[in-house]
Amino acid sequence: MQTIELSDDDLRLLHAALHSYLDDFGHEEADVLRRVKALLAKLPRPA
Repeated sequence: MQTIELSDDDLRLLHAALHSYLDDFGHEEADVLRRVKALLAKLPRPA
């Protein structure tokens, strides 16, 4: 397990980047979609 510290701006950028990444995939990458969604669910909401 790794721990990283993110500022509020870093967290907002990470959320935006993951959502953009998620939007680029189609149905044939269902495993990637599940993993990205799981990662997003672990992140706290940006302030």
